[in-house]
Amino acid sequence: MAKLSIINRNIKRYKIIQKYNERRVNLKKIINDSKLSDAERNEAHLALQKFPRDSSPVRLRNRCTLTGRPRGVYSKFGLGRGKLRDIAMSGKIPGIIKASW
Repeated sequence: MAKLSIINRNIKRYKIIQKYNERRVNLKKIINDSKLSDAERNEAHLALQKFPRDSSPVRLRNRCTLTGRPRGVYSKFGLGRGKLRDIAMSGKIPGIIKASW
């Protein structure tokens, strides 16, 4: 189990990302638009830099929803490899069976 403070920090980052997402997308469009003048693009770039660091989606970490484990997370299920195996072996995930050949 990961530390609760780290899990809560990741949840806080997710909320901040959702809050600033639309504004970030608009500024990115302005920055990448070659038809605009350099001054306008530079102004948008400076505005983007003033956003909080945690508003960037790159800072979000995929974690297991049950344990908070940061590595070995299957994004399709949102679970770490250990918990995915436990739940699959108990038959709680339909369509997942143990391989045998």
